[in-house]
Amino acid sequence: MKRILPWVGGVAVIGLIAASYFSTTGKSKLNVEEDKIMISEVSKGSFQEFIPVNGIVMPIQTIYLDALEGGRVEELFVEDGAIVKKDQPLIKLSNTDLELDLANRETSVFQLITQMQYTQNLARENTIRQQANLADIDNALAEAKRVYELNNRLHKEKVISEQDYRSSLNLYNYNLRRKSLIEKTLKQDSITTATQLTQMKETVARTQETLKLMRKKASDLVVKAPVAGQLTSRNAEIGENKVRGVRLGQIDVLSGFKVRADIDEHYISRVFIGLTGDFTISDKTYKLRVKKVYSQVTNGRFQVDMEFVGTPPSDIRRGQTLQVRLSLSDQTQAVLLAKGGFYQQTGGNWIFKVGENGQKAYKVDIQLGRQNPEFYEVLEGLKPGDKVVTSSYENYGDMQELVIKKQK
Repeated sequence: MKRILPWVGGVAVIGLIAASYFSTTGKSKLNVEEDKIMISEVSKGSFQEFIPVNGIVMPIQTIYLDALEGGRVEELFVEDGAIVKKDQPLIKLSNTDLELDLANRETSVFQLITQMQYTQNLARENTIRQQANLADIDNALAEAKRVYELNNRLHKEKVISEQDYRSSLNLYNYNLRRKSLIEKTLKQDSITTATQLTQMKETVARTQETLKLMRKKASDLVVKAPVAGQLTSRNAEIGENKVRGVRLGQIDVLSGFKVRADIDEHYISRVFIGLTGDFTISDKTYKLRVKKVYSQVTNGRFQVDMEFVGTPPSDIRRGQTLQVRLSLSDQTQAVLLAKGGFYQQTGGNWIFKVGENGQKAYKVDIQLGRQNPEFYEVLEGLKPGDKVVTSSYENYGDMQELVIKKQK
């Protein structure tokens, strides 16, 4: 008993010293078991800011088939999923009103052309008659001129009477006036006929253009493949009525593929055309490049289309999901800190740094920069080789120091 008392007294003294120490330092400690925390070593290496996104493999181009004219589905030439060639008929629609209108337009054009030909024939016949009259008048004028000139000479020689001379003069002047009138009439008829025919030709041309458009509309009732590819999402069954503009299906161009990804709107200002990403299939890495950014945000996400850089995987398939690492920066050398649950409690402003003997961890201030799904970039407070506690601090409260207990 006498031997125990000094030992108890010594422990009490040590306790008082420790209590005095903690009261002066103000540090609160917490014992933690080593196997229940995560200790990571700070390192230096290549850092690249990237985000993981899920990409869906899609055809390089999709052509949508819309009904250019409404009508009833009469015939389906190919099945959904079939491989089709350019200009191959796919669906036939019928539209009685459109077909009747086309027939009326064709009849109208035929009647106009017939009327124009009839007018041309009448004008030609009238011109021939007028030219025949002109020939007769020319002949009569020549004879009247001959008689007048003869009588004029005889009248001067006092061989014929004044009456005969005046009669031949009047007949000559009369035929001159007739010829002038016929020439004016012939010229005026020519101008009128030319104007009338020009107007008729313009009317026929306009009607023929309208007929051409009507025939195009009628031909649109047969929906054809605008490009070669695979017919998908066909939305037509025999007997259905389809209005103009309704989607009938789509054709996927099979000459290549692209990858479409949904990205959180938080990154919309940092994603632009030309950014690269990569994914791994069968232990081989392939590169992608952002080709198009869709600025519309839906449910907090926006979409991008990415194209393959180089040869894509030979076994890739439409609809396949790819895990893509989309790079937001170039690779640089940086001090790296592994990601962990500590960030939720500290916001990246401080961390528990393990001492050199590995028995204690102290709270130190840090500054973090960029991040990716694996690492934080350390700007201040840590250096390569430092060890820190990166697991959750949820149960640590306001502790300033951790005492690490090793398993025996």
